[in-house]
Amino acid sequence: MKFLPYCYFCEMEGNVILDLSKCTACPRNCGVNRYTKEGFCRIGVEPIVSSVFPHKGEEPVISGKKGICNVFFAHCNLQCVFCQNYQISRNNAYSSRWLAGVEPVVKEIISILDTGVTHLGFVSPSHQVPQMLEIISLLNKRGYKPITVYNSNGYDNVETLKALEGLIDVYLPDFKYYDGTLSWQYSGVTDYFEVAGKAVKEMYRQKGSSLVINEEGLVEFGLIIRHLVLPEHSADSIAIFKFLAEEISPRLYISLMSQYYPPSGLKMPYTLGRHVSAKEYNRIVNVLHKYGFRGWVQELESSQYYRPDFSADSPFSE
Repeated sequence: MKFLPYCYFCEMEGNVILDLSKCTACPRNCGVNRYTKEGFCRIGVEPIVSSVFPHKGEEPVISGKKGICNVFFAHCNLQCVFCQNYQISRNNAYSSRWLAGVEPVVKEIISILDTGVTHLGFVSPSHQVPQMLEIISLLNKRGYKPITVYNSNGYDNVETLKALEGLIDVYLPDFKYYDGTLSWQYSGVTDYFEVAGKAVKEMYRQKGSSLVINEEGLVEFGLIIRHLVLPEHSADSIAIFKFLAEEISPRLYISLMSQYYPPSGLKMPYTLGRHVSAKEYNRIVNVLHKYGFRGWVQELESSQYYRPDFSADSPFSE
């Protein structure tokens, strides 16, 4: 498939947005011509995908019994020092096993959808949104219209999200930090809260606070916000939930995650050198109940189980 400088899905009323010849797809706003140069993410115009596989370890309304077909894009527009997916998210990472181009990715997706899987998740898509839309377009042309899930780190451009309205069924963003000092120390950006706050507000504008659930118990429309609790930083987590409750809605669906662990082989700041304690975690759980949020709370032992290995055919052990 010939790759255009922009996804035709994003040509609206004669205005071209998500133009890869001057890329502003994500908040890095590199402005580079991705046909001739790589920006911060070090990805050109073709989609680069590290893994496509059915994953049963997401929230119950996302995975269900059969799992979701997750497409893990390579590289990331954040470089979190603690990323559990560091084997594929580091922008200097590379594997000969990765898929390049729309056709190979679509082929893998179809092989999974043909088993009865109904949901298609795009993981870390913020820097490859035009490529993601090309994948969706080709699937639609071949008669496949799965429920699409946009699973991002929350560092998303509002204008890009506006281009996705009506094309993405479920938003599943992270909301990582409130304090800009932490986001700089751990993810290399000072404006994470400002950017993610605006992004989540846009997702909420599109989806509201309710989930549309089908008869199989799977979400077909809506917004779920994830938050990974980090050791030593429960106050930052609480500040995030105060913001969400007061500035957006206390009826949001939240997925609170306790699965943080110091990834083996990565040099961690001393504050991130341990697991989250029960005292820290329970403090945040109580705040969720106080505000009236809905959603899911991981068991504290989850940090022992969610440890992917992207050198394996099935990175997550089910």
